Amino acid sequence: MVERPWPSELRLSPDKATFTVAFDNGDRFALGAEYLRVESPSAEVQGHAAGQKQIVPGKRGVKIAALEPVGNYAVRIRFDDGHDTGLYSWDYLHELGRDHNKKWAAYIRELRIRKLER
Repeated sequence: MVERPWPSELRLSPDKATFTVAFDNGDRFALGAEYLRVESPSAEVQGHAAGQKQIVPGKRGVKIAALEPVGNYAVRIRFDDGHDTGLYSWDYLHELGRDHNKKWAAYIRELRIRKLER
């Protein structure tokens, strides 16, 4: 059985622009608020089925307004633009950290194709 990384530390930066999550396997990721917002696991962003993901422009200055634990499996991130419907599971946070470069590059590419601004 493969051990799933478990968070050992969650920290919001004083300027509320970066959320750092450390895992018990030694992985540590500093995730920007903009990145977390545009990759939200909410249906608004991800859609209800494969291939429905939305590109969310105009979030360069978004900040994290609050973090709320959800059981022992996730955190709800409330953003200062009012978005708060995504539950970020520990597995999803680890995926966002692990795949940051690939996901961020795809987001920037889609913005350019659609002539949208961050």
